[in-house]
Amino acid sequence: MPKKNQIVQGTIEKTIFPNKGVLYIDEQPIYVGGTFPGQTVSARLFKRKKGTWEAKLLEVEQKPEYFIPAACQYFGTCGGCSAQELAYKDQIQMKHDQVMELLQKAGIDEFEDLGVLGSPEAFEYRNKMEFSFGDAEKDGPMTLGMHRKHSTYDVITVDGCKLVDSDFSQILMHILNYCKEKNLPYYKKLQHTGFMRYLVVRKSKTYGEILINIVTSSQSEFSFDELTKELVNLPLQGKVAGVIHTITDTLADAIKPEKVTLLYGKEEINEEILGLKFRISPFSFFQTNTQGAEVLYKNALDLIDNMDNKTVFDLYCGTGTITQIMATRAKKVYGIEIVEEAVEKAKENAKLNGLSNCEFIAGDVLVQVDQLKEKPDIIVLDPPRDGIHPKAIQKIINFGAKELLYISCKPTSLSRDLPILKEAGYRIEKVQCVDMFPQTPHVETVVKLSR
Repeated sequence: MPKKNQIVQGTIEKTIFPNKGVLYIDEQPIYVGGTFPGQTVSARLFKRKKGTWEAKLLEVEQKPEYFIPAACQYFGTCGGCSAQELAYKDQIQMKHDQVMELLQKAGIDEFEDLGVLGSPEAFEYRNKMEFSFGDAEKDGPMTLGMHRKHSTYDVITVDGCKLVDSDFSQILMHILNYCKEKNLPYYKKLQHTGFMRYLVVRKSKTYGEILINIVTSSQSEFSFDELTKELVNLPLQGKVAGVIHTITDTLADAIKPEKVTLLYGKEEINEEILGLKFRISPFSFFQTNTQGAEVLYKNALDLIDNMDNKTVFDLYCGTGTITQIMATRAKKVYGIEIVEEAVEKAKENAKLNGLSNCEFIAGDVLVQVDQLKEKPDIIVLDPPRDGIHPKAIQKIINFGAKELLYISCKPTSLSRDLPILKEAGYRIEKVQCVDMFPQTPHVETVVKLSR
C-alpha cells in the first residue's frame, strides 16, 4: 500500500489534462505533474485524493526516443513552458486527445470531431508578457523575468525567451541593467517591501507598436524620464508607442493599478484581427496570440451556418473581439462583460470599426441576463477558466436559443458544463480544438450546440 512521501519509480503510460502523467504501481494510478508518455521517472507521493495518489517529479531517469532538444536555454528551469521537448505536431495531438478523453468520460460522445488546429506560430507568438522583478536565490542580485519552475518566489532572468520576439528581451535586459545601476530595490513579496514589481510589455503583431508598463510600489520616489528616453531610442524591430509607470501597493501577486502616469507617447496600441481594428490599453484583456486568435475566431464562426437577421448574445465578451466579428454578419449583437474598462474599450473599438449593431453591457452575466428583453437566436459563451457559474447556466438555458457556441479555455470546465446543456435538450454537434498556447498545456475548444 503506497504511503505519503514514498518514492516511486516507473514509466509514464499516458498524460491527462493539464500535463499530468500517469504511471501505475500495482495497477494503481499515480499522477505525476509535468511528465509525458515514455518517460521513466522517480517521484515522491504527496497527496491522496479520491483513492488515487499525486506525486511530485524528482527526476527524469530516461527520456523517450521521440523527444527533441528544447529550443530555449531556460527550459526545465523556467516555469513558463512545459512541452518544448515534444515536436509541435505531437503537442497538438496530445492536447486533442486529452480533450476527447475528458468529453468521453463526461458522457459526451455523439458529435463530429473536427480535430485540432495548430497555432500559425509555435514560437514568438505572444503579444504580451508580464515579467516579475525578484531574485533567483534568497537575497541574491536582482533578476527580471519568469518564476522558476515549481517556485512561488524565485525569479530567473529570461534573456531570449522563445515565446516572445527579441524586442521583449532587449527591453527586459535594458531595464534590468538600468535598475541595477541605479540601485533600485526590487519588491519582496513576503516582506511587502521594495520598489520594482513588474514589467509588462505588449507588442502589436500587425503594426509593431510596443507599449511598456513599468510597475512599482509607492515605497520610493524615482523619475523614469531618463530610462524612458533610452527605451524610445533602443534599436528595436518594432517601435515604442508608449511608456507608462503604474503604482500598485496591493499585497496580491497581481497588478491592480492605483496610479498610472504616461511617461511617453500614448496609453494604447493598435491590433487587427480578421480585418477589424482594436485599440488595446495597458490593462484590457486581449488574446495573447494574435494569429492564433484569427484561427480560433474564424473557425468558431464557420460553425454557425447562418447569422443573417439573427440576434446574438455574447456572454463574457471581454473587449468585444468576437462580438464585433459576429456583428459583421448578424443583425444585432449584445456583449456582456464584468470588467468595466473592457466594456468601454469594446465600445470604442466598435465605433472605430463603424459597427452600429453592437451593444455592450458592463456587469455580471448572472445579473445582466435578467435585464435583457430581446430573445437571442444564438448565444456565444466564452467564460473564464472556471467555466459558467451554475446559476448562470440555467438562466442561459431558459433563453431557449436555437444555437450555442461555447468557446472554452479549460477543458475540465467544459466537460462539467456540457452534460448540463445536453440534459437541457441541447445536442453537441461539433467540437474543434484550437491551440493558442504552444509549448504549454493549455488548449481552446470550440463546441457548436443546437436545440
